[in-house]
Amino acid sequence: MTVNLSSRARNTSPSATLAIAAIAKQMKAEGIDIVDFGLGEPDFETPAHVKDAAIAAIREGFTRYTAAAGIDELKEAIVTKLKRDNGLSYAPSEVIVSCGSKHSLFNIAEVLFEPGDEVIVPAPYWVTYTEQIRLVDARPVIVQTREEDGFHLTREALEPAITPKTKAILLNSPCNPTGAMIPLEQLPALAALAVERDLLVISDEAYESLTYDRHTHVSIASLGEEVKRRTLVVNTVSKAYAMTGWRIGYAAGPTDIIKAMGTIQSQVTSNPTSIAQKAAVAALLGPHDGLRDMVGEFDRRRRYLLSRLNTIPGITCTNPEGAFYFFPNFSSFYGAVANGSPIRNSAEMAAYLLQTARVVLVPGSEFGSDAHLRLSYATPMDSIRKGVERIERALDALRS
Repeated sequence: MTVNLSSRARNTSPSATLAIAAIAKQMKAEGIDIVDFGLGEPDFETPAHVKDAAIAAIREGFTRYTAAAGIDELKEAIVTKLKRDNGLSYAPSEVIVSCGSKHSLFNIAEVLFEPGDEVIVPAPYWVTYTEQIRLVDARPVIVQTREEDGFHLTREALEPAITPKTKAILLNSPCNPTGAMIPLEQLPALAALAVERDLLVISDEAYESLTYDRHTHVSIASLGEEVKRRTLVVNTVSKAYAMTGWRIGYAAGPTDIIKAMGTIQSQVTSNPTSIAQKAAVAALLGPHDGLRDMVGEFDRRRRYLLSRLNTIPGITCTNPEGAFYFFPNFSSFYGAVANGSPIRNSAEMAAYLLQTARVVLVPGSEFGSDAHLRLSYATPMDSIRKGVERIERALDALRS
């Protein structure tokens, strides 16, 4: 039997980060000693009180369907969190709980975008943004930020990309993959631009808790009622509480949009896992000692990596202000010959480092910049030291 797949299925690329993770997992299973800088998830345990809340939910029989858009208790916890941490006031009817922030973002795309709509996406960008926009037959419009400017987004860079077809701007600060944050002096200008041009704003704030060097996250929705009315704030418990596998994300925004997202979700996944929802309540309302400890350790690794990467001849690397990624530039090595073939791009550089150094990085082409590779430092310091040494030796070999 011949099955003709839909054009949507044929034209969608698989997640590069998950594909890299699968390769790393297989190599480890084969007994190969690799250093995995690929997948972006904290290498810390979910806090004990969060696990305890999940266990209690199971013992108490909280294992059945919930409301499709999430339980009231978790929505109230999210409302509390947004007020406490972001100065944002929402009603529970303006909040939806989904199966991870990726799910929230896709619900938004399904609800808002029509074929032909344009969505502005600053680059470098998370690999999923552009694919989700294309999945609903809209068009991502890429606005490049520059390494020499710290990958900082400005109104001046963004405004020329706006056309009559532009419906929304997608922001991610701190950014995956660069760790860059939108400068605080630029946020009001971006908010004003959205208001002036009648655009929606999708603000992915998944890494808001992971900031360094006294940088502070500010949600664009907190800059006034006019911009708040047109903003969808997207977040998750995955990064701040080391809960990637629990699959709980959420969005807050105008009631009509949130209600429509709930309708879509009710026909696709129904509710997020009941047990994970109870755990998320404990994460948002419980003690945050684990988060502070995690940020301190990430900062220690970040400082070490910054000092090491920028001493390797041929690599340039900006100082990430948040998240747990570096986005070093390897393009000076393109054209070097390895195993009889030239390295021409980030995919071939990643393949060379995997084969030669047994180090996993993600090609920057997947994030909108082929000059770079993404390196996650959500891995123990001993592995980081070993991995950087291996990268340095592999690059030295290209020069010889």
